[in-house]
Amino acid sequence: MGLFKGLVFTLALLLIMAAVTGIGVNWGTQATHPLPPPTVVRMITDNGIQKVKLFNVDSSILNALSNSGVQVMVGIPNDMLSALANSVQAAENWVATNVSTHVSSNGVDIRYVAVGNEPFLPTYNGSYIELTLPALRNIQAALNNSGLGAQVKVTVPFNADVYQSSTNIPSGGDFRSDIKDTMLQIVQFLSNNGAPFTANIYPFISLYENPNFPIDYAFFDNYSSPINDSGRIYNNVFDANHDTLVWALQKNGYGNMSIIVGEIGWPTDGDRNANLNYSQRFNQEFVSRVVTGTGTPMRPGPVDAYLFSLIDEDAKSIQPGNFERHWGLFYFDGQPKYQLNMGTTNSNGLIAAKGVQYLPQKWCVLSPSASLDDPQVAPSVSYACANADCTSLGYETSCGNLDARGNISYAFNEYYQINNQLDSACKFPNLSIVTTQDPSVETCKFIIMIKTNNASAVRVTSGSLRNPVGLMFVLMFAFLYSIT
Repeated sequence: MGLFKGLVFTLALLLIMAAVTGIGVNWGTQATHPLPPPTVVRMITDNGIQKVKLFNVDSSILNALSNSGVQVMVGIPNDMLSALANSVQAAENWVATNVSTHVSSNGVDIRYVAVGNEPFLPTYNGSYIELTLPALRNIQAALNNSGLGAQVKVTVPFNADVYQSSTNIPSGGDFRSDIKDTMLQIVQFLSNNGAPFTANIYPFISLYENPNFPIDYAFFDNYSSPINDSGRIYNNVFDANHDTLVWALQKNGYGNMSIIVGEIGWPTDGDRNANLNYSQRFNQEFVSRVVTGTGTPMRPGPVDAYLFSLIDEDAKSIQPGNFERHWGLFYFDGQPKYQLNMGTTNSNGLIAAKGVQYLPQKWCVLSPSASLDDPQVAPSVSYACANADCTSLGYETSCGNLDARGNISYAFNEYYQINNQLDSACKFPNLSIVTTQDPSVETCKFIIMIKTNNASAVRVTSGSLRNPVGLMFVLMFAFLYSIT
């Protein structure tokens, strides 16, 4: 029996060592017109990406990943934590359906199960604090019972706000006092099972939330006032944030625990600091560090990280900010946003999705004969933006160069395209017409929607989380109208 246990431990160690370090991607699916999973998987493999992180389980996605050679982290949404925490059988059923079947029959290389996603965010008002560890335990037990405990590890992707520094330097790092006991129980459980700690680190958010944040400190070069922490030099916020976590683990007896950066990236629109130049700069600098094995002062070895994200998601909640729909390395149609050398292919840039089909080249715009004084303008724009994506409109965004008529046209076209160019979707009363002349202006792209077989993704009702966009746009329209 002792020999058997030794062999099992050795096998588990080899499997962990075989896990691909380096850059992976987050593949989110909150889109009205998602690309077909086989198209996305081919795009992933064409770009030499070897790891993907999913936020839930979709059998069509896992089937597409079958025998692809891509390592997978599958996710369990927060709203499932209660059921899994309170029922071992529910956990076993979930593992059997969403892990065991795909590993054994479909050849999907599942390496991790992410139990919840940032479950301790203050916005959840503590709803998941008592549920996360029991759910984690039950999923681990189910994996063990299925014979996959050595191959598939559990983890919890935490927001970086679960740790902090009392001294504003990394060595002052510890877990947040209000959740420290729970965090240490989770860390101990992860450690006992050879599982990693996963943290989502966003330098962009530091800049977004604090207008006085030094912008160069958000990137990886040219910061003139680095932090000196007892001889360890921090010239960027990522290293400082990451090592604050390292210190939190080390102070509590887990200094050797492996760390995964579950999400990191930079959006390209929806905020004055969310643009193509900054996104390319940040992602290229970060990827280059990973490719060259450059770590942090406390962990100088290679970083294990997943870029956020692969593709833009036009149905994401914008509660955190309008930038939420613009994190992708690729636009909604699988076209690269900019050149990015991932160090994984002979190409110096990203390779676009292949075989994507588009709707006809026509757009819905404000009629030249329509008057801005028409009382139907404001409610029509509000309706369009409440049911489409107007997050590229606003101050210093990609479409911030439009005048009032251009803003209205953009809103109308977004609604028209999201509804698959239905004639009825360009019937704003005495205001709209369909044109075959591309109304795009400089950096502001008026999209043509892709063809999709996902009928359920066509329309997002006005009861969705898009409502604040419509209200925001009406206010912005009033401002723009007042200055034209």
